[in-house]
Amino acid sequence: MGWRRILAVCLGAAVSAVVATAQRGGGRGPSTVYVLKPARVFDGDVMHEGWAVRVRGDRIEAAGPATGIDPTGAQVVDLPQTTLMPGMVEGHSHILLHSYSETSWNDQVEHEGLALRVARAVNHLRAELMSGFTTIRDLGTEGAGYADVELKQAVNQGIIPGPRLLCATRAIVATGAYGPKGFAQEWTVPQGAEEASGMDMIRVVRDQIGHGADWVKLYADYRFGPLPGSHPTFTQEEMKFAVDAAHSAGVPVAVHSSTAEGMRRAVLAGVDTIEHGNDGTPEVFKLMAEHNVALCPTLAAGGMSDRKRASFQAALAAGVTILSGSDVGTFPHGDNGHELELMVDCGMPAVDALKAATSVAGRVLKMEIGQVKPGMYADLIAVDGDPTKEIAAVRRVKFVMKAGTVYKSPGAQPANSQ
Repeated sequence: MGWRRILAVCLGAAVSAVVATAQRGGGRGPSTVYVLKPARVFDGDVMHEGWAVRVRGDRIEAAGPATGIDPTGAQVVDLPQTTLMPGMVEGHSHILLHSYSETSWNDQVEHEGLALRVARAVNHLRAELMSGFTTIRDLGTEGAGYADVELKQAVNQGIIPGPRLLCATRAIVATGAYGPKGFAQEWTVPQGAEEASGMDMIRVVRDQIGHGADWVKLYADYRFGPLPGSHPTFTQEEMKFAVDAAHSAGVPVAVHSSTAEGMRRAVLAGVDTIEHGNDGTPEVFKLMAEHNVALCPTLAAGGMSDRKRASFQAALAAGVTILSGSDVGTFPHGDNGHELELMVDCGMPAVDALKAATSVAGRVLKMEIGQVKPGMYADLIAVDGDPTKEIAAVRRVKFVMKAGTVYKSPGAQPANSQ
Protein backbone atom coordinates (compact mmCIF):
# COMPACT_ATOMS: atom_id res chain seq x y z
CA MET A 1 0.00 0.00 0.00
CA GLY A 2 1.47 3.38 -1.02
CA TRP A 3 2.05 6.17 1.46
CA ARG A 4 -0.75 8.27 0.00
CA ARG A 5 -3.17 5.39 0.54
CA ILE A 6 -1.94 4.86 4.10
CA LEU A 7 -2.29 8.58 4.82
CA ALA A 8 -5.81 8.61 3.37
CA VAL A 9 -6.86 5.66 5.54
CA CYS A 10 -5.39 7.25 8.66
CA LEU A 11 -7.03 10.60 7.97
CA GLY A 12 -10.36 8.88 7.32
CA ALA A 13 -10.16 7.04 10.63
CA ALA A 14 -9.21 10.23 12.46
CA VAL A 15 -12.11 12.18 10.94
CA SER A 16 -14.53 9.38 11.84
CA ALA A 17 -13.30 9.43 15.44
CA VAL A 18 -13.67 13.21 15.71
CA VAL A 19 -17.20 13.10 14.24
CA ALA A 20 -18.24 10.31 16.61
CA THR A 21 -16.86 12.23 19.60
CA ALA A 22 -18.62 15.44 18.53
CA GLN A 23 -21.91 13.60 18.15
CA ARG A 24 -21.62 12.37 21.73
CA GLY A 25 -20.50 15.73 23.07
CA GLY A 26 -17.19 14.20 24.20
CA GLY A 27 -18.81 11.37 26.16
CA ARG A 28 -18.24 7.66 25.99
CA GLY A 29 -20.55 5.22 24.30
CA PRO A 30 -23.59 3.58 25.92
CA SER A 31 -21.60 0.43 26.87
CA THR A 32 -19.88 2.43 29.63
CA VAL A 33 -21.10 1.92 33.20
CA TYR A 34 -21.52 5.17 35.13
CA VAL A 35 -22.19 6.13 38.72
CA LEU A 36 -23.55 9.67 38.88
CA LYS A 37 -23.11 11.47 42.21
CA PRO A 38 -25.04 14.76 42.49
CA ALA A 39 -26.05 16.62 45.63
CA ARG A 40 -29.62 15.36 45.26
CA VAL A 41 -31.88 13.44 42.89
CA PHE A 42 -35.37 14.42 41.75
CA ASP A 43 -36.77 11.05 40.67
CA GLY A 44 -39.67 12.50 38.67
CA ASP A 45 -41.93 12.69 41.71
CA VAL A 46 -39.89 13.30 44.88
CA MET A 47 -36.57 14.93 45.80
CA HIS A 48 -33.93 12.79 47.54
CA GLU A 49 -30.85 14.22 49.23
CA GLY A 50 -27.61 12.26 49.02
CA TRP A 51 -28.67 9.84 46.30
CA ALA A 52 -26.59 8.44 43.45
CA VAL A 53 -27.54 6.68 40.22
CA ARG A 54 -25.85 3.76 38.45
CA VAL A 55 -26.26 3.46 34.67
CA ARG A 56 -25.45 0.42 32.57
CA GLY A 57 -25.86 0.60 28.81
CA ASP A 58 -28.92 2.67 27.93
CA ARG A 59 -30.83 1.97 31.17
CA ILE A 60 -30.78 3.02 34.81
CA GLU A 61 -29.50 0.06 36.82
CA ALA A 62 -29.89 1.43 40.36
CA ALA A 63 -30.89 4.59 42.18
CA GLY A 64 -30.81 5.28 45.90
CA PRO A 65 -28.65 6.48 48.81
CA ALA A 66 -25.09 6.95 47.56
CA THR A 67 -23.71 4.62 50.22
CA GLY A 68 -25.66 1.75 48.67
CA ILE A 69 -24.67 2.33 45.03
CA ASP A 70 -21.75 0.11 44.01
CA PRO A 71 -19.08 2.03 42.02
CA THR A 72 -17.17 -1.11 41.05
CA GLY A 73 -16.24 -1.07 37.37
CA ALA A 74 -18.00 2.23 36.79
CA GLN A 75 -16.86 5.66 35.70
CA VAL A 76 -17.80 7.91 38.61
CA VAL A 77 -19.11 11.35 37.63
CA ASP A 78 -19.16 13.85 40.48
CA LEU A 79 -21.81 16.53 40.07
CA PRO A 80 -21.55 18.66 43.23
CA GLN A 81 -24.21 21.27 44.02
CA THR A 82 -26.50 19.90 41.31
CA THR A 83 -29.85 18.16 41.13
CA LEU A 84 -29.89 15.06 38.94
CA MET A 85 -33.30 14.55 37.36
CA PRO A 86 -34.93 12.88 34.37
CA GLY A 87 -34.22 14.48 31.01
CA MET A 88 -37.04 16.92 30.33
CA VAL A 89 -39.75 16.43 27.72
CA GLU A 90 -40.81 19.11 25.25
CA GLY A 91 -44.41 18.22 24.51
CA HIS A 92 -45.00 20.67 21.65
CA SER A 93 -42.13 21.49 19.33
CA HIS A 94 -41.70 22.58 15.71
CA ILE A 95 -38.13 21.62 14.96
CA LEU A 96 -38.37 22.88 11.36
CA LEU A 97 -39.39 26.39 12.38
CA HIS A 98 -37.20 29.12 13.78
CA SER A 99 -38.17 32.15 15.81
CA TYR A 100 -40.87 34.36 14.32
CA SER A 101 -38.85 37.34 15.56
CA GLU A 102 -36.31 36.36 12.88
CA THR A 103 -38.63 35.38 10.02
CA SER A 104 -42.43 35.22 9.83
CA TRP A 105 -44.19 31.87 9.49
CA ASN A 106 -45.39 32.80 5.99
CA ASP A 107 -41.88 33.63 4.79
CA GLN A 108 -40.43 30.46 6.29
CA VAL A 109 -43.02 28.28 4.55
CA GLU A 110 -43.02 30.20 1.25
CA HIS A 111 -39.38 31.18 0.76
CA GLU A 112 -37.06 28.92 2.78
CA GLY A 113 -36.03 25.78 0.90
CA LEU A 114 -36.17 22.32 2.42
CA ALA A 115 -32.38 21.89 2.61
CA LEU A 116 -32.05 25.24 4.41
CA ARG A 117 -34.80 24.33 6.87
CA VAL A 118 -33.27 20.93 7.59
CA ALA A 119 -29.84 22.52 8.14
CA ARG A 120 -31.40 24.84 10.71
CA ALA A 121 -33.24 21.91 12.30
CA VAL A 122 -29.98 20.06 12.91
CA ASN A 123 -28.87 22.99 15.07
CA HIS A 124 -32.29 23.15 16.72
CA LEU A 125 -32.09 19.49 17.74
CA ARG A 126 -28.66 20.03 19.27
CA ALA A 127 -29.84 23.12 21.13
CA GLU A 128 -32.84 21.23 22.58
CA LEU A 129 -30.64 18.39 23.77
CA MET A 130 -27.97 20.60 25.31
CA SER A 131 -30.65 22.55 27.20
CA GLY A 132 -31.78 19.36 28.94
CA PHE A 133 -34.66 18.22 26.72
CA THR A 134 -33.99 14.60 25.88
CA THR A 135 -37.39 13.89 24.30
CA ILE A 136 -39.46 16.13 22.04
CA ARG A 137 -42.85 15.65 20.44
CA ASP A 138 -42.73 17.52 17.15
CA LEU A 139 -46.23 18.52 16.10
CA GLY A 140 -46.01 19.42 12.44
CA THR A 141 -43.33 20.23 9.88
CA GLU A 142 -45.18 23.34 8.64
CA GLY A 143 -44.67 22.78 4.94
CA ALA A 144 -41.52 20.64 5.22
CA GLY A 145 -43.24 17.34 4.39
CA TYR A 146 -41.81 14.30 6.19
CA ALA A 147 -38.45 15.87 7.04
CA ASP A 148 -39.09 15.29 10.75
CA VAL A 149 -39.14 11.52 10.20
CA GLU A 150 -35.83 11.63 8.37
CA LEU A 151 -34.29 13.85 11.06
CA LYS A 152 -35.44 11.27 13.60
CA GLN A 153 -33.66 8.61 11.56
CA ALA A 154 -30.49 10.73 11.54
CA VAL A 155 -30.62 11.04 15.34
CA ASN A 156 -31.33 7.35 15.86
CA GLN A 157 -28.47 6.38 13.54
CA GLY A 158 -26.02 8.62 15.39
CA ILE A 159 -25.47 10.93 12.42
CA ILE A 160 -26.48 14.03 14.40
CA PRO A 161 -27.05 14.63 18.13
CA GLY A 162 -30.58 15.25 19.27
CA PRO A 163 -33.39 14.25 21.61
CA ARG A 164 -35.70 11.28 21.19
CA LEU A 165 -38.10 12.49 18.52
CA LEU A 166 -41.82 11.77 18.20
CA CYS A 167 -43.08 12.96 14.83
CA ALA A 168 -46.48 14.14 13.58
CA THR A 169 -45.27 14.74 10.00
CA ARG A 170 -47.46 17.17 8.01
CA ALA A 171 -50.38 17.65 10.48
CA ILE A 172 -53.98 17.74 9.21
CA VAL A 173 -56.15 20.80 8.64
CA ALA A 174 -59.66 21.31 7.28
CA THR A 175 -59.78 22.07 3.57
CA GLY A 176 -59.28 25.80 2.96
CA ALA A 177 -58.56 26.59 6.58
CA TYR A 178 -54.78 26.98 6.77
CA GLY A 179 -52.06 29.01 5.06
CA PRO A 180 -50.14 30.54 3.42
CA LYS A 181 -52.94 32.80 2.18
CA GLY A 182 -53.21 36.00 0.17
CA PHE A 183 -52.35 34.75 -3.31
CA ALA A 184 -54.32 35.26 -6.50
CA GLN A 185 -57.21 32.83 -6.79
CA GLU A 186 -55.79 31.09 -9.88
CA TRP A 187 -52.77 29.81 -7.94
CA THR A 188 -52.73 26.59 -5.91
CA VAL A 189 -50.26 27.32 -3.13
CA PRO A 190 -48.61 24.52 -1.10
CA GLN A 191 -49.97 24.62 2.44
CA GLY A 192 -48.26 24.38 5.81
CA ALA A 193 -50.24 21.23 6.63
CA GLU A 194 -52.19 18.53 4.78
CA GLU A 195 -55.82 19.30 3.95
CA ALA A 196 -58.65 16.81 4.45
CA SER A 197 -62.44 16.73 4.81
CA GLY A 198 -65.11 14.15 5.59
CA MET A 199 -64.22 10.49 5.38
CA ASP A 200 -61.04 11.37 3.50
CA MET A 201 -59.67 11.99 6.99
CA ILE A 202 -59.19 8.23 7.26
CA ARG A 203 -57.03 8.03 4.14
CA VAL A 204 -54.90 11.01 5.15
CA VAL A 205 -54.35 9.66 8.68
CA ARG A 206 -53.30 6.27 7.33
CA ASP A 207 -51.03 7.86 4.75
CA GLN A 208 -49.24 9.94 7.39
CA ILE A 209 -48.82 6.91 9.63
CA GLY A 210 -47.44 5.05 6.64
CA HIS A 211 -44.87 7.81 6.25
CA GLY A 212 -43.71 7.41 9.85
CA ALA A 213 -46.04 9.51 12.04
CA ASP A 214 -45.76 8.60 15.75
CA TRP A 215 -48.63 10.99 16.52
CA VAL A 216 -51.43 12.37 14.37
CA LYS A 217 -52.04 16.09 14.78
CA LEU A 218 -55.36 17.73 13.88
CA TYR A 219 -56.46 21.36 13.88
CA ALA A 220 -59.90 21.48 15.52
CA ASP A 221 -60.21 25.22 14.91
CA TYR A 222 -58.42 28.03 13.13
CA ARG A 223 -58.84 31.55 11.79
CA PHE A 224 -61.35 30.48 9.16
CA GLY A 225 -64.37 32.05 7.48
CA PRO A 226 -65.59 35.66 7.31
CA LEU A 227 -65.68 36.35 11.06
CA PRO A 228 -62.61 37.44 13.05
CA GLY A 229 -60.80 35.06 15.38
CA SER A 230 -60.65 31.27 15.52
CA HIS A 231 -63.64 29.05 14.79
CA PRO A 232 -64.17 25.29 14.75
CA THR A 233 -63.22 23.74 11.42
CA PHE A 234 -63.62 19.96 11.67
CA THR A 235 -66.90 18.52 12.87
CA GLN A 236 -66.86 16.09 15.77
CA GLU A 237 -67.67 13.29 13.32
CA GLU A 238 -64.70 14.17 11.09
CA MET A 239 -62.35 14.12 14.06
CA LYS A 240 -63.85 10.79 15.16
CA PHE A 241 -62.98 9.33 11.74
CA ALA A 242 -59.38 10.43 12.25
CA VAL A 243 -59.14 9.28 15.87
CA ASP A 244 -60.56 5.83 15.13
CA ALA A 245 -58.18 5.35 12.20
CA ALA A 246 -55.17 6.48 14.25
CA HIS A 247 -56.05 4.49 17.36
CA SER A 248 -56.62 1.37 15.28
CA ALA A 249 -52.96 1.65 14.27
CA GLY A 250 -51.85 2.31 17.86
CA VAL A 251 -51.10 5.97 17.13
CA PRO A 252 -52.33 8.71 19.52
CA VAL A 253 -53.88 12.01 18.45
CA ALA A 254 -53.00 15.58 19.41
CA VAL A 255 -55.37 18.42 18.58
CA HIS A 256 -54.66 22.11 18.16
CA SER A 257 -57.60 23.94 19.68
CA SER A 258 -58.06 27.35 21.23
CA THR A 259 -61.87 27.59 21.25
CA ALA A 260 -64.11 25.96 23.82
CA GLU A 261 -66.27 24.38 21.09
CA GLY A 262 -63.28 22.99 19.21
CA MET A 263 -61.97 21.53 22.46
CA ARG A 264 -65.37 20.02 23.31
CA ARG A 265 -65.64 18.33 19.91
CA ALA A 266 -62.07 17.01 20.18
CA VAL A 267 -62.62 15.53 23.64
CA LEU A 268 -65.83 13.79 22.59
CA ALA A 269 -64.06 12.47 19.49
CA GLY A 270 -61.62 10.67 21.79
CA VAL A 271 -58.34 12.54 21.27
CA ASP A 272 -55.35 12.10 23.59
CA THR A 273 -54.06 15.65 24.08
CA ILE A 274 -55.25 19.17 23.38
CA GLU A 275 -52.74 21.86 22.49
CA HIS A 276 -53.08 25.50 23.63
CA GLY A 277 -56.63 25.63 25.05
CA ASN A 278 -56.52 29.42 25.24
CA ASP A 279 -60.28 29.93 25.49
CA GLY A 280 -61.06 26.84 27.52
CA THR A 281 -63.88 27.16 30.04
CA PRO A 282 -64.29 25.43 33.41
CA GLU A 283 -66.92 23.21 31.78
CA VAL A 284 -64.69 22.04 28.93
CA PHE A 285 -61.74 21.49 31.28
CA LYS A 286 -64.00 19.39 33.51
CA LEU A 287 -64.87 17.36 30.40
CA MET A 288 -61.16 16.93 29.63
CA ALA A 289 -60.46 15.68 33.13
CA GLU A 290 -63.38 13.23 32.96
CA HIS A 291 -62.12 11.83 29.63
CA ASN A 292 -58.45 11.78 30.71
CA VAL A 293 -57.39 14.17 27.94
CA ALA A 294 -54.15 15.99 28.77
CA LEU A 295 -53.52 19.68 28.08
CA CYS A 296 -50.31 20.98 26.53
CA PRO A 297 -50.67 24.68 27.42
CA THR A 298 -47.89 26.34 25.33
CA LEU A 299 -47.81 29.38 27.61
CA ALA A 300 -44.49 30.54 26.17
CA ALA A 301 -45.85 30.92 22.63
CA GLY A 302 -46.86 34.39 21.54
CA GLY A 303 -46.52 36.05 24.93
CA MET A 304 -48.47 35.53 28.12
CA SER A 305 -51.92 37.11 28.25
CA ASP A 306 -54.55 37.40 30.96
CA ARG A 307 -56.75 35.06 28.91
CA LYS A 308 -54.10 32.33 28.73
CA ARG A 309 -53.31 32.72 32.42
CA ALA A 310 -56.99 32.37 33.34
CA SER A 311 -57.52 29.33 31.13
CA PHE A 312 -54.44 27.56 32.52
CA GLN A 313 -55.59 28.25 36.07
CA ALA A 314 -59.05 26.89 35.18
CA ALA A 315 -57.41 23.72 33.85
CA LEU A 316 -55.46 23.31 37.09
CA ALA A 317 -58.61 23.83 39.14
CA ALA A 318 -60.42 21.17 37.11
CA GLY A 319 -57.63 18.62 37.69
CA VAL A 320 -56.62 18.34 34.03
CA THR A 321 -53.38 16.44 33.41
CA ILE A 322 -50.73 18.92 32.25
CA LEU A 323 -48.06 17.93 29.74
CA SER A 324 -45.33 20.56 29.53
CA GLY A 325 -45.06 21.91 26.00
CA SER A 326 -44.07 25.34 24.79
CA ASP A 327 -44.61 25.54 20.99
CA VAL A 328 -40.86 26.13 20.67
CA GLY A 329 -39.90 27.08 17.15
CA THR A 330 -42.14 30.11 17.35
CA PHE A 331 -39.40 31.34 19.73
CA PRO A 332 -35.73 30.20 19.91
CA HIS A 333 -34.94 26.52 20.39
CA GLY A 334 -33.15 25.90 23.66
CA ASP A 335 -35.30 28.43 25.57
CA ASN A 336 -37.90 25.76 26.36
CA GLY A 337 -37.35 26.09 30.10
CA HIS A 338 -39.35 29.31 30.00
CA GLU A 339 -42.53 27.21 29.76
CA LEU A 340 -41.90 25.73 33.22
CA GLU A 341 -41.21 29.19 34.63
CA LEU A 342 -44.52 30.46 33.25
CA MET A 343 -46.48 27.51 34.64
CA VAL A 344 -45.08 28.28 38.09
CA ASP A 345 -45.79 31.99 37.60
CA CYS A 346 -49.42 31.05 36.86
CA GLY A 347 -49.76 29.21 40.16
CA MET A 348 -48.55 25.67 39.48
CA PRO A 349 -46.25 24.38 42.25
CA ALA A 350 -42.67 24.00 41.03
CA VAL A 351 -42.65 20.26 41.75
CA ASP A 352 -45.77 19.81 39.62
CA ALA A 353 -44.21 21.79 36.77
CA LEU A 354 -41.20 19.45 36.94
CA LYS A 355 -43.52 16.45 36.87
CA ALA A 356 -45.29 17.88 33.83
CA ALA A 357 -41.94 17.77 32.02
CA THR A 358 -40.79 14.40 33.39
CA SER A 359 -42.91 11.67 35.01
CA VAL A 360 -46.30 12.95 33.85
CA ALA A 361 -44.90 13.47 30.35
CA GLY A 362 -43.61 9.89 30.31
CA ARG A 363 -47.03 8.58 31.23
CA VAL A 364 -48.89 10.77 28.69
CA LEU A 365 -46.49 9.77 25.91
CA LYS A 366 -46.44 6.11 27.10
CA MET A 367 -42.64 5.97 27.08
CA GLU A 368 -40.09 4.51 29.50
CA ILE A 369 -38.77 7.96 30.40
CA GLY A 370 -39.37 10.66 32.98
CA GLN A 371 -38.44 8.73 36.14
CA VAL A 372 -35.17 7.92 37.85
CA LYS A 373 -35.70 4.28 38.70
CA PRO A 374 -34.22 0.95 37.60
CA GLY A 375 -35.25 -0.16 34.12
CA MET A 376 -36.05 3.28 32.75
CA TYR A 377 -34.04 4.78 29.91
CA ALA A 378 -30.93 6.55 31.17
CA ASP A 379 -32.09 9.99 30.02
CA LEU A 380 -30.69 12.14 32.82
CA ILE A 381 -29.68 15.76 33.32
CA ALA A 382 -28.07 17.69 36.16
CA VAL A 383 -29.00 21.30 36.87
CA ASP A 384 -27.27 23.82 39.09
CA GLY A 385 -29.39 24.24 42.21
CA ASP A 386 -32.73 22.85 43.35
CA PRO A 387 -35.53 23.37 40.80
CA THR A 388 -38.23 22.47 43.34
CA LYS A 389 -37.24 25.67 45.17
CA GLU A 390 -36.18 27.78 42.19
CA ILE A 391 -37.70 26.64 38.91
CA ALA A 392 -35.24 28.78 36.93
CA ALA A 393 -32.60 26.17 37.81
CA VAL A 394 -33.87 24.10 34.85
CA ARG A 395 -32.13 26.63 32.61
CA ARG A 396 -28.73 25.95 34.25
CA VAL A 397 -28.05 22.53 32.74
CA LYS A 398 -24.58 21.20 33.55
CA PHE A 399 -24.86 17.56 32.46
CA VAL A 400 -26.86 15.74 29.79
CA MET A 401 -27.08 12.00 29.22
CA LYS A 402 -29.40 10.33 26.74
CA ALA A 403 -29.71 6.55 26.58
CA GLY A 404 -26.52 6.16 28.60
CA THR A 405 -24.40 8.40 26.37
CA VAL A 406 -22.99 11.62 27.82
CA TYR A 407 -23.52 14.64 25.57
CA LYS A 408 -22.65 17.39 28.04
CA SER A 409 -20.68 17.37 31.27
CA PRO A 410 -18.77 19.91 33.37
CA GLY A 411 -15.44 18.40 32.30
CA ALA A 412 -16.15 18.03 28.57
CA GLN A 413 -16.35 20.46 25.69
CA PRO A 414 -19.53 19.49 23.82
CA ALA A 415 -20.27 20.05 20.17
CA ASN A 416 -21.43 23.58 19.29
CA SER A 417 -25.07 23.92 20.33
CA GLN A 418 -25.76 27.34 18.83
